Amino acid sequence: MIFTAEQQKIFEEIKRLKKAKNAVILVHNYQKPEIYEVADFIGDSLKLCMEAKNTKADIIVFCGVNFMAESAYILNPGKKVIIPFYDAGCAMADMLKPEDLIALKKKHPKAKVVTYINSSAEIKALSDAVCTSSSAVDIVRGLDGNEIIFVPDKNLAKYVEKQVPEKKIIAFDGYCPIHDFLTKELLYEAKKEYGNAKIIAHPESRNEILESADHVASTSEMINCAKKDPAKDFIVLTECGMVERLKKEVPDKNFHGVCNFCFDMKKNTIESVLKCLKEEKFVITVPKDVTEKALKAFDKMFELTKNGQTND
Repeated sequence: MIFTAEQQKIFEEIKRLKKAKNAVILVHNYQKPEIYEVADFIGDSLKLCMEAKNTKADIIVFCGVNFMAESAYILNPGKKVIIPFYDAGCAMADMLKPEDLIALKKKHPKAKVVTYINSSAEIKALSDAVCTSSSAVDIVRGLDGNEIIFVPDKNLAKYVEKQVPEKKIIAFDGYCPIHDFLTKELLYEAKKEYGNAKIIAHPESRNEILESADHVASTSEMINCAKKDPAKDFIVLTECGMVERLKKEVPDKNFHGVCNFCFDMKKNTIESVLKCLKEEKFVITVPKDVTEKALKAFDKMFELTKNGQTND
């Protein structure tokens, strides 16, 4: 990709400030391509948080949405976490309020709570374990008990339920608007246009989409699928930004998006990243009691996944 002289100037200023302030920039897969240029790490939300733990940076600039920055704060005690836009939220995470989960727990007192990482810190603090899209099956299977409250994504819950039929899954009626809008009709039109292209779908998609996919994968796993599959053309079913990420990582193959646009993810611009680093705001914090409880849910996830490796 060719960048303007003004963008190049901003890149250099950001890199100068990073060094001067001992900062690290974490960039989610769904961000704009120009933001990739200043990233220290690009990936899914959990991978980014874990990468931050391995650095000696004093400041973490998280180019994503709020729940990701909260997770970075929880997993990186003592580091200052800032985000370019304070109101960069997540529609799915916002669907579930703490009182909703408390009510579910009262209704099903024997059930364990598994919370998808795409949720607020308060929800994680009410949970037995956090999961990512790639670890959800292992977490549900590994937890004691035969009843699991799974929040907030009903589509991911349905995917898990098919893989772990021996357990009763009690799903909250939440969903990601970016993935849930995909239908068989839209996929049919894409297959007509792109011929024999392989289909890579995110497990936040509806079951009817996952049944038609050649690969069901988290954002990070999509890159591995594209590299390993000998096919040259792929239909990518997730947020539009992942197409650009795949083109960057696997330049010798073709990627076609049948996707939606996440306005919260795209609030971040290269200009806002520079301003964020200059002014060191907006600062993300989580209350101590919430942090301690949420950290226990993260620890349970790491305990139940092989070598702590997991992706969203």
